[in-house]
Amino acid sequence: MGRADRFEELAASVGGFYRSWVIYLGLELGLLARIRAAGEAGLTADELARDAECRPEAVRAWLRAAHAGDLVELDGGKASVADDVAAVLLDDTHPEYLGGQFVVAVVASLDYAGLADFFRTGRTIAERPPRFHRAIEAVTVQDIAVFFQEALAELPDLTATLTRGGRILDVACGGGRWMIAVARRFPATELVGVEFEPDSLERARRRVREAGLDARIRVDARTIPDMPYRNEFDLVYLQDALHELPDPVASLRAAWAAVAPGGRLVVLEWCLPPDPDDAPTLQAELLWGTQVDELFQGTTMYTQAGYVELFAAAGVVTPAAVDLLSGASIFVARRPVV
Repeated sequence: MGRADRFEELAASVGGFYRSWVIYLGLELGLLARIRAAGEAGLTADELARDAECRPEAVRAWLRAAHAGDLVELDGGKASVADDVAAVLLDDTHPEYLGGQFVVAVVASLDYAGLADFFRTGRTIAERPPRFHRAIEAVTVQDIAVFFQEALAELPDLTATLTRGGRILDVACGGGRWMIAVARRFPATELVGVEFEPDSLERARRRVREAGLDARIRVDARTIPDMPYRNEFDLVYLQDALHELPDPVASLRAAWAAVAPGGRLVVLEWCLPPDPDDAPTLQAELLWGTQVDELFQGTTMYTQAGYVELFAAAGVVTPAAVDLLSGASIFVARRPVV
């Protein structure tokens, strides 16, 4: 690549920084959703500012930035959003949803004042604030879609089991969105969620209550390695959570202990690429960029082989590792029927 092409590529990355903030503001303030709801008629900047209860001059600048970034279309001062943009940034029931990725990238960067110092000293961030836990939920909405549309397609017998009913344990359940989605999809199931972050625990219990699912979903406040469950769940599930836990081996051991005979432990994760000599790819760039953030907070992502090693260290049977179309992987360990 010549110097001019390299300049254009890297300059686009600078533009991408501002574009990420434009997307974040569009999602956080509901600007993109309001433009989409207006349909072909569109909205002027002043109408958008009024509807979103924002300052007109700020919304005018945001709208021009969004237009420059090819996120919205402007015609006669009216803004509209193309279907493909709306699908990727607003439709959170599809694996292609990226809105949550932008939210967590921007929110995580608010903690980066100490990032350079971490590289020099190894001093990690003491504790992520509640805003970060809320942002992580925006990312895991994509994982819920991956579970339903890709993981279950690889596990048809699990789908049959859940259709008949069964008990499910969601380990590190966050704000409870996956449990609610499963309870609605499989109305014969009963679920228990375990969460140790106080703000996430409160959101999970509130959402379950508001969904009217208190009778079928219970949310327990526990640290993961100390879970007391023994051989009682047909499905024990960890969604993009194992690598975030302070002690993944002890957590995996406790999760496996909760699996009933004939039941499954299923772990969904996004794995680091294993070979540094592979040609650069967008997915590798995203995953290794995320790994920098993980290390800064004292956690780490793993390659697929690394996750299999965690299972072995925890004394769990060797899992089947399945690559999904989205780029995620699932690890499935089944407890034999006694």
